[in-house]
Amino acid sequence: MRPTRRLTATTTSLALGVAGLVLTTGPAAHAQSCSQAYLPLPDPTCQPGAYNPDVTQSTIGSTICVSGWTATVRPSTSYTNALKVEQIAEYGYDDTSTSDYEEDHLVPLELGGAPKSEQNLWPEPRYGDETATSKDSVENKLKKAVCNGTVSLSDARGAMASDWTTALSSLGLS
Repeated sequence: MRPTRRLTATTTSLALGVAGLVLTTGPAAHAQSCSQAYLPLPDPTCQPGAYNPDVTQSTIGSTICVSGWTATVRPSTSYTNALKVEQIAEYGYDDTSTSDYEEDHLVPLELGGAPKSEQNLWPEPRYGDETATSKDSVENKLKKAVCNGTVSLSDARGAMASDWTTALSSLGLS
């Protein structure tokens, strides 16, 4: 299991600085630990998905099904941009341009995904056959299905965490 808090090059260099040691930071400071083999999905050992405990089937009427609710839980771009840089290195992407990735929630906020969990956020490429933009339409269709009672929250979340590219068809919504 991955730790929920990771040391960054900055916190590591502070700790080593106190000890009188020097640390070189930059892309080489992070070892590749997540596999690109699962693309367009994240590596399930790195990002298995995580849920917001405030969102349950009984609370969807006051959370995800309220227009604008996701804006109240969306993490700041300063948080997601810093995490994106770390995770691009962890995935060992050759292209390290942050603009080529969306720091995306595997289980989307629209379905009560955990807003700031590193187990739910990953640098999803904006290039390829199945991109972050493709995933957005799946998220919106599933939210609509959950809010109108066609699909349970649990089933929608499970389908997204398992494979967002087949989530609609696996739930009979394609």
